[in-house]
Amino acid sequence: MKIENIINLINGELLNSPIVTEIDGATVFYSKVDNGDLFISNDIEEINKAIEKGAYAIIYDDKSIKIEDDEVAHIIVDDIYEASFRFLRYVILNKDITIRYLNMHELSFAKMIITQKSNLTILSDNWKKAFEQILNSNDKLFVGSDKKILSMIKPDTKILSKKVDGYIIMDTLFKSTFKIGKFIYQEKELIPFHFDNLCRAVYFAQEYDLPYDIDRIKYTKHFLPIFIDDSMSSTTSKKSDRVLIFVDNMQDILDAKDYIKYNGKWIKSIVLTPPNTKIKTMMDNPIWFESVDDAKDIIQNNHFNYALVYSLDKSIINNIKNEYSLF
Repeated sequence: MKIENIINLINGELLNSPIVTEIDGATVFYSKVDNGDLFISNDIEEINKAIEKGAYAIIYDDKSIKIEDDEVAHIIVDDIYEASFRFLRYVILNKDITIRYLNMHELSFAKMIITQKSNLTILSDNWKKAFEQILNSNDKLFVGSDKKILSMIKPDTKILSKKVDGYIIMDTLFKSTFKIGKFIYQEKELIPFHFDNLCRAVYFAQEYDLPYDIDRIKYTKHFLPIFIDDSMSSTTSKKSDRVLIFVDNMQDILDAKDYIKYNGKWIKSIVLTPPNTKIKTMMDNPIWFESVDDAKDIIQNNHFNYALVYSLDKSIINNIKNEYSLF
């Protein structure tokens, strides 16, 4: 691709008069630079290493950067992020690809149930990795859950608006028996208010003829319940009525509280969050923890059946168990 065309495409400015006039490829990682490539970065150390590896052109937006090699094209832009995706959008015009947005639950279920992903690329939430995935992949189908990145790649990216026919037959907060199509799936590790997301993920697999297996369903990282016994060790639901639920999003906390309100009035639930976390529409205030140690103390010293723990990892259970066993 000619350098003058790149400059026009990204609204850049060429700051020198290089010998080179076109590039062979592009990357945002200096470790992947080949001779003749365009390199996009604001890191002067990476830029120098890329030039050593044979980069023909550099795109950056940091006006303080001074590149000493005049044989390399120096292209400055107003916004390196926007310029990168302007370049990427031009490249994908020549590729017959489809890009779909799946919300985080839909994507989690799609990853679980789809058994063959050889022609499917799941885009990273890191824009540099996503840029590289599309630029250097021959796949035709891309999915991601970061709306900002997907809108930069393709502004008209479609969402999953359809779902397969199905319904829940019986459920608790942690297990669901449901029917999808002609089959009944009994007591699966599925949160009932995640069911519609599963139905859309199944429709997605059907839409693109991707083989899938609903029996692979299990708890997602977004809502992970772990039952604990009196010694704070993990156990089964049949042996305990106390459970730590690790949640990474506010909507699931609200949905869980609503479910408990209408389906388990006997249940004592608490919510643990970092300081100043606000949860709209929730009647009782969350318990704030300042640190992991603070959260462990709260879990040990509060009565509860369900503890919804926001923004902490399940590894806290091992720490609680180890500390608890010392006494």
